[in-house]
Amino acid sequence: MEVIPAIDIRGGKCVRLYQGDYDRETVFSEEPAAVAAHWADLGARRLHVVDLDGARDGVSANLNVVREIASTVSVPVQTGGGIRTIEAARVATSAGVDRVIIGTAAVENPDLAASLVEALGVDAVVVSVDARDGYVAIKGWTEGSCVRASTVVEQMEQRGVRRFMYTDIIRTDTLGGPNLPAIEELTRGTKSRLMAAGGISSVEHLLSLAELGVEAAIVGKAMYTGDIDLGEAVEAISGSSDSRVTD
Repeated sequence: MEVIPAIDIRGGKCVRLYQGDYDRETVFSEEPAAVAAHWADLGARRLHVVDLDGARDGVSANLNVVREIASTVSVPVQTGGGIRTIEAARVATSAGVDRVIIGTAAVENPDLAASLVEALGVDAVVVSVDARDGYVAIKGWTEGSCVRASTVVEQMEQRGVRRFMYTDIIRTDTLGGPNLPAIEELTRGTKSRLMAAGGISSVEHLLSLAELGVEAAIVGKAMYTGDIDLGEAVEAISGSSDSRVTD
């Protein structure tokens, strides 16, 4: 399992939003590219970059920052936020990222996912399933929907998507632990690859996710507060994997 640091961008700055609330913002750095380089130096094998302005407003607003990050680090970068057309996805990939993430578009325009898979390839497309009490939220988590997370996964698989990211919004930036029951339910219901986020704040949480078979854990606030040391986390996960192989 990979441990992937999250870099959330708003107004060109690296920030965190408590439970996705735009009015509860903490700025961690005014130099996101420097933050990206720091995580890469500590052993991150991939970075997760979200354009929060784009997610809320529907149009990419921090592409210059994404481009700077991608050109600064040698590890792959995946990005989402405001990508709701094939053209927007192509612009993102031209900025140097290897995966584009859609969330709102997966709910409002499901057929876009199939078009993206055809245009960019299955490995370049991730559908973000951001849930509050089991139901998917859209538009930067500012609006709810009547669609369950499991339903989105099923619909997207029918359109060729094979990689998902699940986020429990209520747990985001709370450091209260991931929603393991919901994540386990999704992993049991799909053969696709699943990344998980929300509430992860300890190596023990990471090990629990690894046991569930998720492909990657996206870690945000805990990296910035020091609750999780990236180097130690990568080593612990690697050791756990080696132990399972030996057994």
